Amino acid sequence: MTLSCIQQPHEHLDANLENGVLTLAINRPKAKNALYGELYLWIAQAFDEADQDKDVRVLIFRGTDTDFTAGNDMQDFMKSAAMKGQAPASEGPPFILLKAAAKFSKPLICAVRGVAIGIGVTILLHADLVYSDSTALFQIPFVSLGLSPEGASSKLLVEQAGYHKAAELLLTAQKFNSETALSINLINSIEDDAYAKAQKQAEIMSALPLASLKQSKALMKHNVNEIVAWIDHEAEIFMQRVGSPEMMEAVAAFMQKRKPDFSQFN
Repeated sequence: MTLSCIQQPHEHLDANLENGVLTLAINRPKAKNALYGELYLWIAQAFDEADQDKDVRVLIFRGTDTDFTAGNDMQDFMKSAAMKGQAPASEGPPFILLKAAAKFSKPLICAVRGVAIGIGVTILLHADLVYSDSTALFQIPFVSLGLSPEGASSKLLVEQAGYHKAAELLLTAQKFNSETALSINLINSIEDDAYAKAQKQAEIMSALPLASLKQSKALMKHNVNEIVAWIDHEAEIFMQRVGSPEMMEAVAAFMQKRKPDFSQFN
């Protein structure tokens, strides 16, 4: 076994490998599984290692308890914003994780309970199967934060949901439930137990020929290089928006627990 996520566990990421199924579960419940720089990179490394490890046939990515992830940890995000320009935008930890998910060559299953905010939604666009329960609450909040889409969501969401549905979610930044997620093809189904459904499907696929699974996925995702390039393209635009007056107003409003006022900006 060579997986560092199992050999050297991270305090905020649980990892379990059984019968070819690797389950990675974010374990930061007090912060609704919000992600930060080091954790992004740790998960991305786990994805990359799992893609190369012959003992891993299927990957399940989920939360440990009642939430998937609340997205970027705000305090960590502000620290990263202060370091803007010190590295290429495409090398930011969230984008490294998104590209690891996009390039993952084996079956990737996501299971969602509770909140799935920001990258909690965009990473689902790179999964092969996604299951949620009725508690799931999704949001793509970037516009409301003075930012712009990430993770190739401006491309993939349009392809999966159609332009008008994608525009409604990306341009209003409104929260939406599992029924809406199902209607826009973001998830496969709504389950009483999304974790159990993900496990069942993973066990079915882990018993199938891995070479056939990988080849079939490669045929369906033949444009993976284009997707990765679009992640980098969006990252550049995203980082241009970081530190913008609109973003600073959104952050100030968040910290002050008030509604942001964007009327002052054109």
